[in-house]
Formats: sequence, C-alpha cells, structure tokens
Amino acid sequence: MKKLALLGALAVALLAAGGALAQDKPVHLKMSSWVPPAHPLNPAFEAWAKDIEKESHGSITATLFTSEQLGKAVDHYDMARDGIADLAYVNPGYQPGRFPIIAAGELPFLMANADGGTEALDQWYRQYAAKEMHDVHFCFAFVHDPGTFHGNKKIMLPSDIKGMKIRPADATIGNMVTLLGGTNVQAAAPEVRDVLERHVADAVTFPWGSIILFGIDKVVKYHMDAQLYVTTFVWVMNKQTYDGMSAAQKKVIDDHCTTQWALKVAAPWAAFEAAGRPKLAQEPGHVVYKISADDLAAWKKAVEPLTAEWAAGARKAGVDPDKALASLKAELVKYKAAD
Repeated sequence: MKKLALLGALAVALLAAGGALAQDKPVHLKMSSWVPPAHPLNPAFEAWAKDIEKESHGSITATLFTSEQLGKAVDHYDMARDGIADLAYVNPGYQPGRFPIIAAGELPFLMANADGGTEALDQWYRQYAAKEMHDVHFCFAFVHDPGTFHGNKKIMLPSDIKGMKIRPADATIGNMVTLLGGTNVQAAAPEVRDVLERHVADAVTFPWGSIILFGIDKVVKYHMDAQLYVTTFVWVMNKQTYDGMSAAQKKVIDDHCTTQWALKVAAPWAAFEAAGRPKLAQEPGHVVYKISADDLAAWKKAVEPLTAEWAAGARKAGVDPDKALASLKAELVKYKAAD
C-alpha cells in the first residue's frame, strides 16, 4: 500500500510540474542568424528551438530570422543585449578588442577539429562568460571546422602576405595580417564575395564549405590546405527575456544551454565545412595545395607574437593569460582537438 501511495504521489507531482509548464505565460522568441537559409547552422538552431518547445510543453516557441533580416552580422551581440532579438548568433571577433578573453580560441594553429574544439571552448569559456558578456545571458560557445587562405594566388609562406589585401575571419587573424605586412579589408561573411569580386581584397580566410555556400568559389582559385584557424561563436540571449520567464521555463532554457547542445548545434556545420575541401578540389580551375613541414614551421614561428598580443588584452580584462591559455589547451587535449 505504501508503495502504491508513493507512486500516486509521484504521478501527481509529475502532472503538476507538467501543468505548471503548460500554464506558464507563453513566450515567443525571436532568434537571429545572419547566415543564409541554406547554411547548416539554421536547421540546427531550429531543432534546438523545437526541442525547447517540446520540453516546455508548448509554452516557449520561436521563429528564426536568417540572412541579416533583423540586423547586420556585426551588430548581433548588441541586438541580443538590446532585445532586437531574443537570441542571436554572434561572432565576437567582428568587434576587435571588445571580447579579449574568448579571442584565445582564435589563435592560429590552435585547434585541429571543430567537434572537440567546440566542446573544449564551451567548457573553458563558461568560467569567463559572465565576466566578458555580462549584459547578455550566455547560452553556449562553438567553433567551425578549421579554415584557411583562399585567394587568387598561392600563399605559401608568411612573407607572401606582405602587400596583400586580405579579408580576415576575425580580429586575431586581422592582427596576423597586419603583423605579416598585409592590409585588412573588413567585411562580414555575406559581403565577402563582393569585396573579392571588386578586387577590394586579394584573398580571404574562410572555412571550406562556406566558400561554396557564399559563392566565393566563383571569385577565388587557390586554397591553402592547412588548419590555419577557427573562429569562435556564441549563442546568447537577451537578459530581460530570460529573467521574465518562470522558473520552469528557465530550467528548460538552462537544459539547452549546455556543452552537449553546443556540439549538437555545431556538429552539422563542422561536417559541412569539412566536406567542402574535396568539393573545391574537384571544381574545374581550382587548386588545393599543401605546404611543407618547413613552411608550416615558418608560419607557426611567424604568428607567435599574436599570443603575446592576446595575453595583453586578457590581462587588461582582469584575467591571468598564462593560466587561461593553459586551461584552454588542457581542454583541447581532453577533447582530442589540440593541433
């Protein structure tokens, strides 16, 4: 009898919990992604939102706006902060110097793959997110599959950058271009084809699959086959939207703002980018070329000052750079993503 009574009480509690979610004030989230509809991130964000709708018993729903419908790519962090979007896909490196801590993930030749890199970055950055992104509600961080140089001439050595005009993926790669004697051309991903087509830029740093997705393969020919860099991204939420939710709804959001969900969202994109390398190699007129071990060593030597630059920015932000970078590298080893 006692067991039956206990089971009955448990069933009532579960029904009450489900009822509480169902009776919560409905919340409809505006989610903003600046990449085009065909980008693999978009269905991943939609799947994330659908699972939230399911787990909240329909009390939390969402609409995804793509292709900069709600604002420019560079503005997405501020859009989340100001409530123009409830959730936004952000490239912190689009605003040089504003997010110096997470920029550690942008250091060249640091990460070998996107899956482990996403897990490592997200786990590592959780200890710093509230400090660096205090005016939004941090959900998770992730990276794309390693990108490289794509241009209209072969870039073999660091000295080849001198005099070139290059669109960098983020602030750290921009610093690398300057360090090596090149000129940066600032353009968000949707604008890259245009700046190359108009010869405003000679080359771009970009992941492989997106070269085709954004039509950049129509305006570049040579592709350096090296794991040069990854770009860090975050999925962040408007604080007032989160704070206005019930405790039950907040728990649903919290359960979807995890390292596991960071990987679920980023993994399809990682696979998409990796598949771009063989596709480009098969396109007529395109040249995917490798660099020698000596050339790679020259690159790694040439970019060493970038770590000191990052450390100075992290120190100004109140973080011990040696401890922070060692911690990130340890996470990368743990998740088998160290270069």
